Amino acid sequence: MRVVFMGTPDFAVPSLEALADAHDVALVLTRPDAVRGRGRALVPSPVKARALELGLPVLEAGRVTPEVMVALRDARPDVICVAAYGCILPDEVLGLAPGGCVNVHASLLPRWRGAAPIQRAILAGDELTGVSIMRIGHGVDTGAYCAQAATGVAGKSTAELTAELARMGAELLVDVLPSVFDGSAAWTEQDEALVTHAAKVGKAEMLLDPEDTAERNLARVLASGDTAPARCSVAGRGVRVCAAAAGDGDVPAGSVLVSHGRAWLGCSDGSIEVVRVKPDGKREMDASAWAAGLRGDGIAWGRA
Repeated sequence: MRVVFMGTPDFAVPSLEALADAHDVALVLTRPDAVRGRGRALVPSPVKARALELGLPVLEAGRVTPEVMVALRDARPDVICVAAYGCILPDEVLGLAPGGCVNVHASLLPRWRGAAPIQRAILAGDELTGVSIMRIGHGVDTGAYCAQAATGVAGKSTAELTAELARMGAELLVDVLPSVFDGSAAWTEQDEALVTHAAKVGKAEMLLDPEDTAERNLARVLASGDTAPARCSVAGRGVRVCAAAAGDGDVPAGSVLVSHGRAWLGCSDGSIEVVRVKPDGKREMDASAWAAGLRGDGIAWGRA
C-alpha cells in the first residue's frame, strides 16, 4: 500500500516506523525545522530526522500550499496517515487518496478532542486514556473512529504516557489500515453529548498551590512539560518540580518538611514528596541535593 505520512513530534515517530516497515511510504510531510534550545539552532522535527534515517522522501511544510498539493498528487497515495502533524488539512487533501485520510489521536474519543489530550487526561484524574484511529474531517477531532485501545493513567507522567500511546497508536494504525483501504472498517460516529475539549495547557494552570490537595498538585507534576512546567516557590526561590510522589505523612499546608535528604511539600490535605527539581538558574537535580541547601525550621512554600 502506498502511504503518505504527515507528522511532526516524537509521538508520531513510532507510527512512521511501523508504516515504513509494513507499507510503501511514498512521502513524509512534516513541519519545518524550528529554533530550539539555548543555542537557538535550527533543529529538524523528530519525524524528519527519523524519516531521513529510513531513507524516505521528506517535504517540510507549515501549511498545504499549491506546491505541496503537487507533491501529494505525485506521491499517488492509497491512503494518507496523520499523527500530530500540526496543520489543518484542506478538503483537497482529505479527498486525495482512495482510502481517505486517517489520524492517530491520543485519547479515547469523544473524550479530549484538541491540542493536549494526554495532559488533560492526567490533570482530570482520568482512570483510562488511549488512542483512536479516526477519519479527519472539518472540525477538530470530530471524525468517526474505527479502532481504539486503552491504558491506565494513574502514576504516569506526560512523557511516559506519550511514549506508551505512541507505540499503541502505531500498532493499531498498521493493524486497521488494510480494512480502512478496502472499505471493510466499521466506523463509529462520536457521541456529541460526551465530548470534552483538551485545550492547550497554560503555565498558570501548572503552578503548585499549598491550598490545593496533594492529589491535584501531584497531577500537575505528572502533567508538566517544558512549555508548561510544574513550579512553585520554596523559601522565596523559584523551583520547577520535575518529579514527585504521594507523601506518606501530614505536613501543614504551605510548610516544607526536610528530613534525611528528603523533602515534602504540605498541601491542604496531606503532602507530596519532591523527587527531582530544577531550581531557577541551576541544573536539574535529585531532591536530596536540593534539600541539603534548605536550612532551618519553618520553611514555607507557595505559588511561584
